[in-house]
Amino acid sequence: MEYSSGPLIESDPDFRPSVRIENIVATVILNQELDLHLIESRIPETEYNPERFPGLIYRLKNPKVTALIFKSGKMVITGAKSVKQLVNAVKIILRNLKNEGIDIYGKTRIQLQNIVASASLGVDVDLEKTAFVIENTMYEPEQFPGLIYRMKNPYVVLLIFSSGRMVITGAKKESEVYEAVKKVYMTLKEKGCIRPQRK
Repeated sequence: MEYSSGPLIESDPDFRPSVRIENIVATVILNQELDLHLIESRIPETEYNPERFPGLIYRLKNPKVTALIFKSGKMVITGAKSVKQLVNAVKIILRNLKNEGIDIYGKTRIQLQNIVASASLGVDVDLEKTAFVIENTMYEPEQFPGLIYRMKNPYVVLLIFSSGRMVITGAKKESEVYEAVKKVYMTLKEKGCIRPQRK
């Protein structure tokens, strides 16, 4: 899911970032034990090899997500591009299990573990100056071209490149991604670390 509308900040009409959720990792708790051999025998999109890995791998085609299902009833789901898509995927997986005679009872809990997103600020960033004037940053261009910024609120890690492109990890809600993008832009602008991109 990509958002490139703007402005995110009413007082700055030039700020029109593009933000894209790349991957959501979530844990699903079913509060019951599951027979993984039975699931594999009834659902063709699954793969279970307990000698190699203790979980059953279930690959959905639409939405394109992968679920790791464990005997304990815990699932780890990756690949969703939005919370809505994630919830939809969980519903499909549970429905498919029930349709194949796998009893699912009790309440299902979904816990978001990590949202990974990419963004573009639409400006160039002076990474050397950023590393000097902003706390909780690390920049070692000899080893890696990006600057690492550990933001405290929201509690996320941003990987910022001189082109204004970023990777955001550690968010627990989609809203935290947008808050982090807005906040980092305002901080960089306030400290004089950005300039218009060259055409």
